[in-house]
Amino acid sequence: MSERNDQVERVTAAWQQLTGWLRVHAPTSYASLLPPATEEEIGAAEALLTHHLGYGLPAELVAVWRLCGGVEHQYIEANEDEGEVGSGAFLPDGVLLAPGAALGPRLPGISERDYWYGAEVVPWLTRDEAGPEHGHWVSARGVGRWSTMAGVEVTGPDHPSAAAYLEAVHRTLVEGPGDRMGADVPGIVWGCLVWDDPRDPLLDDALPHWTPLHRSARRGCETGVGN
Repeated sequence: MSERNDQVERVTAAWQQLTGWLRVHAPTSYASLLPPATEEEIGAAEALLTHHLGYGLPAELVAVWRLCGGVEHQYIEANEDEGEVGSGAFLPDGVLLAPGAALGPRLPGISERDYWYGAEVVPWLTRDEAGPEHGHWVSARGVGRWSTMAGVEVTGPDHPSAAAYLEAVHRTLVEGPGDRMGADVPGIVWGCLVWDDPRDPLLDDALPHWTPLHRSARRGCETGVGN
């Protein structure tokens, strides 16, 4: 089996394992998954990236898009006033970008100048859906962070592959510790998987309804649905 095929099989299994967990434990987040991206959408992104930057889409990202073309936040009546819970933001680093949206930050204006200084990466996750101006990238080298808020900054990789990232997310959900992925820990609110820092939460009105999955005295969580 080639290394590329191995990467595709591994990330496919990791995505299916993660979304299988969502189906059982966070059904509103699971309902946010869009159908697979079309081959036309993936091909258009590949052609655009290759034409302007000379490299193609990472095989792992294509494999994920062939399972899910992005997310669509679900209506939650209890969340209506504040809108602070995005059902599709079930990953610790935000939402999965669709093919068209992923290339937006990487090819701003599609000018002759590459403001990312030749970094062969593709944005794939973001918490900044309105921009996006920051998030995580994926490439053949792994997964790292990007930001365009104060000039382009590309750091990492922090994970050796997209599969490794998704596997770490799943291990955090089923095994813990809750802070395996960082200060934000996973919890359930209104059928959604939401990551937040119990010591410095971003959740406001939804916070009393949010139940961390794992007990973590260090982060001030004394109860959890996973314990």
